[in-house]
Amino acid sequence: MTTPGGAAAGEGAAIRLEQVRKVFDGHVVAVDDVSLTIREGEFFSLLGPSGCGKTTTLRLIAGFESPDAGRLLIREVDVTRVPPERRDTGMVFQSYALFPHRTVFENVAFGLRMRRVRREEIVRRVEGALRLVELEGLGARRPAQLSGGQQQRVALARAIVIEPAVLLCDEPLGALDKKLRQSMQFELKHLQRTIGVTLVYVTHDQEEALTMSDRIAVMNHGRVIQVGTPLEIYNRPATRFVSDFIGDSNLIEATIERLGDRRAELRTADGLRLTAAAADGAAAGQRVTLAVRPERVRLIGDGEPAPDNVVAGTIDSVNFQGGAILYRIACGADRFLLALEPNDRAAALRAAGTKVRVGWSGEDGVLLAG
Repeated sequence: MTTPGGAAAGEGAAIRLEQVRKVFDGHVVAVDDVSLTIREGEFFSLLGPSGCGKTTTLRLIAGFESPDAGRLLIREVDVTRVPPERRDTGMVFQSYALFPHRTVFENVAFGLRMRRVRREEIVRRVEGALRLVELEGLGARRPAQLSGGQQQRVALARAIVIEPAVLLCDEPLGALDKKLRQSMQFELKHLQRTIGVTLVYVTHDQEEALTMSDRIAVMNHGRVIQVGTPLEIYNRPATRFVSDFIGDSNLIEATIERLGDRRAELRTADGLRLTAAAADGAAAGQRVTLAVRPERVRLIGDGEPAPDNVVAGTIDSVNFQGGAILYRIACGADRFLLALEPNDRAAALRAAGTKVRVGWSGEDGVLLAG
């Protein structure tokens, strides 16, 4: 499991933040001692709830905000006090920020003209950028004549046409409907791989971050809680917050009764006995939270072998999701467990009120402190 900070500093680093802090109005701590290393050519997401500091962190990288403490480097050059126009970055906003009175071509060419690039070079690069985002032949149109997805592509073309070392995206797909948003996720990831740019992406959408990212930094209250690949973040969350924020989790509070052979024997306050893989530093008597993903919990049919952990209960509700069925199971007065069953495993949809047994392997749970 990776921890806050991620890769070793300087290891192919496109961006490094070193103990960066930002305070607004003298007392509102937006970014609190953040250290991060983002590698060259990486699709790196800053993920967290509203107000966690992710957009402020992005604005610090862009130069729109200045840190109150710490350093920020782009390709090992200290840019902490360098203005935005002198940083080698491109920016894509959720609002697109297109000039409505300018054509698509003029919008995309704007950054090049500000850099006093020769006209012939502007034409070549703008046409190339429009090809990359599949907007060939639309250079003469104005933004109002385009769909939302096309406007987002114009914003992307304007950002990449200057050939930045780093592309910064602040929830760029947030204004799109679900189907178009999913399509644009694949297009943006493909574009990033095609041009090889380092991309830093801000989102509060867990599914979006898991789908697109090479690595993710999960933030809360201005701090980086965990950095890792989507698989690491999802399967091995470092804290209860990460487990609860990324997807669904069954969270069971318990005490470690016994440790042995890399296994922890747990007991809940109401007497439920469970087993889990022992975490580093675990100790007998320690209060922990056991996190189990719903897809790891299965309904146990008659005659099926029982896994390490088995809990009896009654189906409280059924959510048919097409390819899967999500069961909410009451297992006592104050405990509910979620079990996500693949549709091809379900012989029939089990109704609410059905008594069932559910279970999971000890290896499928993660022990979290607290």
